[in-house]
Amino acid sequence: MTDSDSGPSDSARLDKWLWGVRIFKTRALATEACRAGAVVMGDHPAKPARAVRGGETVVVQQGLVTRTLRVVAAPPGRIGAKRVAEFCEELTPPAEWAKARELRVQQTLSRAPGAGRPTKRDRRSIDRLFD
Repeated sequence: MTDSDSGPSDSARLDKWLWGVRIFKTRALATEACRAGAVVMGDHPAKPARAVRGGETVVVQQGLVTRTLRVVAAPPGRIGAKRVAEFCEELTPPAEWAKARELRVQQTLSRAPGAGRPTKRDRRSIDRLFD
């Protein structure tokens, strides 16, 4: 086992970094997002094999939320959620998170026409939103 296997390295592939710091559940999803143009570095869409180094900024479009992250280091592999702060810094403005929260509220409150009255479970989830 070498030193690079046990600790953070200075660079890594972009798709591995996105997967390692838990932005995407699988590396395949990270690769697909890069190919679709949802990942931007330096005002240009980034390819999955692009090397990322400490200090660079990565912008990832996830649904309605545009996340902005600063690379601190490259993890040796997929890391636990508690260690994510060691490898990336979240720069996403609070307004982006508010968009996601608002969408979640709208989905809970919307009902299909003819769906009938809310069930007890539906009513409890609506009540939780307003508490």
